[in-house]
Amino acid sequence: MFRTFALPLLVATVCIHFASPLRADQSPPAAASPSASPAHPPKFTIDVMPVLSKAGCNLGTCHGNLNGKGGLKLSLRGQDPQYDYEMLVRAAKGRRINVAAPELSLFLRKASGGVAHGGGTRFSTDSPSYQLLTHWLRHGAPGPSAEAPRLVGLEVQPTQAIVADPDRALPVHVTATFSDGTSRDVTDTACYELSNLNATVDADGVVTRDKFGETTLIVRYLQEQRPVPIAFIESRPDFVWSDPQSFNEIDRHIFAKLNRLRINPSPLCEDTVFVRRVYLDAIGRIPTADEAKAFVSDPASDKRDRLIDRLLALPEFADFWALKWADVLRTEEKVLDTEGVEVFHGWIRDNIASGRPLDQFVRDLVTGTGSTFAQPAANYYRANRDPSIRGETTARLFLGTRLQCAKCHNHPFDRWTQDDYYQWSSLFSQIGYEIGENKRQDKLDKNEFAGDQTVLVAKMDEVRNPTTDRVASPKFLGGNRLDDQAMKDRLAALADWLTAPDNKLFVQSQTNFIWYQLMGLGLVDPIDDFRLTNPPSNPPLMDWLATHFADSGFDLRSLVGTIMKSRTYQLSAEPNETNVNDRTCYSRSNVRRLPAEVILDMQSDVLDSPARFLGYPTGIRAVQIPGVRSKQARKSAPEAGDRFLKTFGKPDRILACDCERSNETTLKQVFVLVGDGLNDRLASPTNRIARLALSKRSDADVVEELYWAALSRPPTEAERTAALQLIRGPNHNPAASWKDLLSAVVSNPSGNKRADALQDIAWALLNAKEFLFRK
Repeated sequence: MFRTFALPLLVATVCIHFASPLRADQSPPAAASPSASPAHPPKFTIDVMPVLSKAGCNLGTCHGNLNGKGGLKLSLRGQDPQYDYEMLVRAAKGRRINVAAPELSLFLRKASGGVAHGGGTRFSTDSPSYQLLTHWLRHGAPGPSAEAPRLVGLEVQPTQAIVADPDRALPVHVTATFSDGTSRDVTDTACYELSNLNATVDADGVVTRDKFGETTLIVRYLQEQRPVPIAFIESRPDFVWSDPQSFNEIDRHIFAKLNRLRINPSPLCEDTVFVRRVYLDAIGRIPTADEAKAFVSDPASDKRDRLIDRLLALPEFADFWALKWADVLRTEEKVLDTEGVEVFHGWIRDNIASGRPLDQFVRDLVTGTGSTFAQPAANYYRANRDPSIRGETTARLFLGTRLQCAKCHNHPFDRWTQDDYYQWSSLFSQIGYEIGENKRQDKLDKNEFAGDQTVLVAKMDEVRNPTTDRVASPKFLGGNRLDDQAMKDRLAALADWLTAPDNKLFVQSQTNFIWYQLMGLGLVDPIDDFRLTNPPSNPPLMDWLATHFADSGFDLRSLVGTIMKSRTYQLSAEPNETNVNDRTCYSRSNVRRLPAEVILDMQSDVLDSPARFLGYPTGIRAVQIPGVRSKQARKSAPEAGDRFLKTFGKPDRILACDCERSNETTLKQVFVLVGDGLNDRLASPTNRIARLALSKRSDADVVEELYWAALSRPPTEAERTAALQLIRGPNHNPAASWKDLLSAVVSNPSGNKRADALQDIAWALLNAKEFLFRK
């Protein structure tokens, strides 16, 4: 009964309110939007929506959540003004607004703290935001209009900045330009975020340093976003640029930035460090003792460049770099089958060994069809089973772009829309499979498939956008829709567009992947997150490297050699007083733990005792293993080598992402390093330790040999003294003859003092940080 009478009364009240002229005390406040006036009420799209964004109402943690909050759901970050208007004004029977008495509107009372609100108070009743919203309500809460001006430009000043101590704060100024030719200062209504914790930013866009270093301010207003790189540096009034010699163009770009930031690079690393570093990065193993000694003793000035060229030509280069691509291409046994893994990995390695250009390698992957056993590249689609996964994986690997967020809504941090996501996925929709008998071992595991499959192009259902339920027309990511000719062979058209030298995202993402493998940190970090709001740490260098890579014909060895021959790559890891806090500018070498496979192979090389892996022949190196885990592990216990790789972070290859590999240190790794696997190999009567213990070489020579084999350098005087004391012991009594020593070792390998001591020394070297970390 109440509702029956209340509704006409409300309608009448609203009509009277609309018909009544504004009283003098109802004029809009001075702080209201420039487009708002008694004759021109605030516009929902360009006036009201920024207020909602500024207050955080449409963030993912609030009403922009997929399921909304408190019964109200808004589009994430205001991507759909029409939807938001319906939710605020018309949903819930219009209970959230009161145009007759704006101050009584539920959504205003909650936001201003007048009513309990899970999100707390978002603004006060005397704030410009509150005044603008009440002004909008007094004008009848008008909705989005096709005639309303649109945001067409956003300018932020400064575009980048260096803030030197004692200055701690940097204000920014934001100007928006609209389609009607007007512009306004939106500094107070723009939204601000920072890429890390080096600084804080307030609601007015003032960035304040918390610690020295670089950060990126992301400025967002409506649908536009702008990044502002900011570096907070120490004053260093007495700073003098060291003016190091540049070896190539990489150094010129790196040093130009370091000079601006008042950071001097570390000196060149020593030869003993360089030879170890370049072997590890190029071919995934350490130099032998003889190789290291020969390099260090070589007086030639060009020996570093000559060593790099020699390493890039070795077969081990293909072994090691095939491992990197096998990780991200999901080369694992459960989905591809053991034979599929072997042929796919072999194909990857052959491409690298033959020097095939990277763009052709990628072209074969995205067009790969046929038997997955006979046509190895087809395994790319065998591991990616539906259009969405294919689209996400291809964008991540070959465009450095994360699309997952756009599957449910427009991407909150990038330019990609939900339409872009499904139009891109549609490129991969016409892929089907001919599947034979599945001879899987685990009948309960639906993801396992044993046997061949044929990947083929077939007539399949088109991809539909779930929001509109309309067929998504195939479209390149950030490019054009396919024409009629391209629609006849979508994969070929995709390959042409994707690998084109002028496809900036493709060239830069592949360049960045290689840079990351050598330098330990991408110019864009993470390496699969290229977006406007995550710019390269050195944009001019990124542009030069990408151009150089494309001009070389996408030659992997050429780019690797160029990077390795730079002074930047060859810098020491030892910090100086100006670069001790640098993490992103490459002023010194980035120390990092080595991959699991490399550490295990290093142990095998030092001990001359290979690790064992289930399902693989004795002597295979860990970096040469095609897959992850042999299917025989279900019938037999894994070998010590398999357990080591798992513990030290070898990825399961479930994700098409280098992030799946872990190089972190854990407590479990400690127990592996002191456990039976390593100890058994240390105590082997046929390994290097046993041979050195039996040799006629002096104790000093033996210690020297172990240090060169494990650390690519001679022992320091203190290390040599300690090692000799351990070998000789307090009651040193050498064997009467080498025959007596041999007899003692054979009859009781653990009973020989020299052998025991050398095992202890080798164990200490294999557990040293200098051994486990690449510097």
